[in-house]
Amino acid sequence: MTSTIRENKLFKAGGVVFWLIIWEGASLLINEELFLPSPVRVAVRLFQLLPEASFWSAVFFTLFRILLGFLLSVLTASILASLSYRFPLVSILSSPLVKTVRATPVASIVILVLVWVHSRNLSVVISFLMVFPVVYTNILEGLVSTDKDLIEAASVYRITRLKRIRYIYLPSLSPYIQSAISTSLGLAWKSGIAAEVIGLPDGSIGERVYEAKIYLSTPDLFAWTVVIIILAFLFERFFLFVSSSLLRRAES
Repeated sequence: MTSTIRENKLFKAGGVVFWLIIWEGASLLINEELFLPSPVRVAVRLFQLLPEASFWSAVFFTLFRILLGFLLSVLTASILASLSYRFPLVSILSSPLVKTVRATPVASIVILVLVWVHSRNLSVVISFLMVFPVVYTNILEGLVSTDKDLIEAASVYRITRLKRIRYIYLPSLSPYIQSAISTSLGLAWKSGIAAEVIGLPDGSIGERVYEAKIYLSTPDLFAWTVVIIILAFLFERFFLFVSSSLLRRAES
């Protein structure tokens, strides 16, 4: 019963409505748009932004760079995790780097990277770095947890490497890949936007968020935040769907 409630879309929508009501109530209680605009005011401002060419320009500017950083990171981390699984020396050398990136605050990395990289490409590098440890760790754990008996049996019966990957490694990796994508995509958006707010590349979402803060335009700040949340959610759903479909096709 409990699991059914958790999976029911109607109940999930009810949860969203509940928090919108709380938000509206808090806005009415404070009664000051500068501190907390109402959901209606934010929605109105968002719809006012939609017809503007600069709105879509900022969305595509940031979208392209964050997704580029994400995809490059997934590819690089997957290759390095595979090499670390195959060669212990690679794992030993990679471990300090991965742990350092994971432990370093985003703001520190952004300021350091700004010394070497133009602000227009900052979100690519930052999303790459923030996603890398998550994907690397998940892929490596998935490979290490692969059933050793199945691997030995495949060696005994001289099953080709391609079939081992398809029928042994991919089923083991599947939940780890899904977890990595789900976690790292949200992280890519958070870190990428934070990088843009600090680096202020022209025509980015981060620049618009910073301008909203400077000019005390709280409805704009909330509206852009809603845009970021929607984009992150949509692309998480998209990549999870694509990855699960590809994995099912590869295993079948």
